Amino acid sequence: MVDSSTTGRANQKARTRKAIVDACRELTRSGAEVTMPQVARTALVSEATAYRYFPDLVSLLRESLAGAWPDPTEALAPIADSADPAERVAFACEYLLRGVDAYQGAVRAMISQTITAPANPTARPGIRFGLIDHALAPFEDADGPASLTPAAMTDLKRGLAVIVSAEALFTLTDLCGLSADDAIASAVRTATALTTAAFTEASAR
Repeated sequence: MVDSSTTGRANQKARTRKAIVDACRELTRSGAEVTMPQVARTALVSEATAYRYFPDLVSLLRESLAGAWPDPTEALAPIADSADPAERVAFACEYLLRGVDAYQGAVRAMISQTITAPANPTARPGIRFGLIDHALAPFEDADGPASLTPAAMTDLKRGLAVIVSAEALFTLTDLCGLSADDAIASAVRTATALTTAAFTEASAR
């Protein structure tokens, strides 16, 4: 026979955990600052309770952000038929940075919590890499309409990882004083130029 008190406690724990995750998601969608105290207040629990369910803000953010971003195939569906690498990269860049701007409270929190722990780099979601890989996937085939050598493709992806990033967006908004729209447009232009230069150089050989 199942102990009803045990079941009741388990159900209460599940409800409390869900309330904490839902509160984090609510704050994330609002673009507001995401901190453990703010999550606890929104969830109507104590900060100590929040920490009993999640040892740190990173683990909570990872769970609350799960499923928030579609996979690269879905995200880049509007340019699925494009054979222009610059167009594909530009779309991927804008797509990522629009999402970063919308979720910037959570993104800033994730960066601040993980940048001080370089020994655990997988704690930070690498959404940019999936988008860049998918955008350039058609051009990794040597028999395709346009392609780069493996070394050139690796160099291009590394360069794009710097530009197609939350860090680039925040540099442009926080330090350069650009609006979010202007910052995104600037990053898209840079990503487009880098991609165009890589393929132009390859075709000239």
